[in-house]
Amino acid sequence: MKNIALIIAGGVGARMGQDIPKQFINVQDRPIIVYTLEAFQKHPGIDGITVVCVDGWHDILKAYAKQFGITKLESIVPGGENGQSSIRNGLYDIQSRHHDDDDIVLIHDAIRPMVSQDIISDNIRVCREKGNSVAALPCTAAMLVTEDQIKSDTQVPRDNLKVAQTPQAYYINEIVGLHKEALKKGITNSVASCTLYVELGKTLYLSKGEEKNLKITTSEDIEIFKALLNAHKEPWMH
Repeated sequence: MKNIALIIAGGVGARMGQDIPKQFINVQDRPIIVYTLEAFQKHPGIDGITVVCVDGWHDILKAYAKQFGITKLESIVPGGENGQSSIRNGLYDIQSRHHDDDDIVLIHDAIRPMVSQDIISDNIRVCREKGNSVAALPCTAAMLVTEDQIKSDTQVPRDNLKVAQTPQAYYINEIVGLHKEALKKGITNSVASCTLYVELGKTLYLSKGEEKNLKITTSEDIEIFKALLNAHKEPWMH
């Protein structure tokens, strides 16, 4: 009964406008991906880590893992042509070692470095109780629909909306089977694992998310991440 983290670091970070992939940008003397790896390294419920890594950065990632004591790292695998294929590469690699029916995989974005121990714990708990789990937050914003990105005359009630985050936990044999089914049905570019499940008619279960579980996609997000690292909770904030 293993819990394996699959860290997705296959993107090149085009929106960041940097020369290096955003997951390797240094923030306070650590690459962003190292913060992410350390969160899963120190969680007692995580048995192993696999990383899907952008081409040309495998050896650098191995060096970082050694430098920062990421002893749970089992393998580094190449990314694919999109997110779905990158995740599939990682899942196939994990299943080659962990294929018991009660082994689960927690799929997580490398660029969510503030993932907490509570989020990881609840993700595992809900998956083992319900069969899968997606870290999620209530939607607190007004949601508008636009067809041309300029104007809107339609709103979506937010009460029943959730904002999906990662990690997302699934039983490894089930999700590998669903990826193979998706290929047979011509589904090749689903946005995320949770959307793939929905496209294949599956029910998803929600686990704890947090506002601080930030996905770093722009340079502004880097500044927010730095502020979160330097933030100290006041005694009255429980």
